[in-house]
Amino acid sequence: MKNPAAWKICPRPARVTLAGSYCQLEPLNPLRHGDPLFAASMAPGFEERFRYLFDAPQSRAVFDQWMARMVASEDPLCFAVIDAASGRCEGRQSLMRITPEHGVIEIGNILWGPAMARTRVATEALFLFARYVFEDLGYRRFEWKCDARNAPSRRAALRFGFSFEGIFRQHMVIKGQNRDTAWFAIIDEDWPVIRAAFEQWLKTENFDGRDRQKMPLGGLRDGVAGRSALPEAN
Repeated sequence: MKNPAAWKICPRPARVTLAGSYCQLEPLNPLRHGDPLFAASMAPGFEERFRYLFDAPQSRAVFDQWMARMVASEDPLCFAVIDAASGRCEGRQSLMRITPEHGVIEIGNILWGPAMARTRVATEALFLFARYVFEDLGYRRFEWKCDARNAPSRRAALRFGFSFEGIFRQHMVIKGQNRDTAWFAIIDEDWPVIRAAFEQWLKTENFDGRDRQKMPLGGLRDGVAGRSALPEAN
């Protein structure tokens, strides 16, 4: 942030719909999202998906209680991830630890089911949150935190353009175990380069006939950063 003296408190995020090319983020709704989200959550491999989450693998009754709490909550503010191709809810993610007075907000409570994990849907779901946070709400800092043992989450944070900031030792006790927490963040000055890379990566021409990426997100980000660092021509 180049001029702290001009800082104004940010608005809180709202229950809005955020639409992209491959997915749509909708405020969590038990009637619309309950059945498909439960199916995505409990699909094969659910033990690993829940391993580092605060909530545990759930019966439908416990899941419905969790949904009721999330629908009533303002922080975390939970959204369903809708696959645009199928129209089904395939995951969920939240904006949380919302601090408007400092312009700081976190993405968390992420559960991306097997139909969307490691696809354009997941990447765009992250992008839609980041764009909303920085451009619509004007926040200065967008955080990603995870258990320090969660190697896939740490790799994902770096792929998405978050910078690693360190380990908070003995940060929490989760499910009866110590959690050291790895902290990552994107700040507002990082965002223009990161946004441009996301937009290039998400273009249909970046994928071949077998839906494989031609250029990785990190490579595109490095390319954008390199071009922006070039001196202007006279």
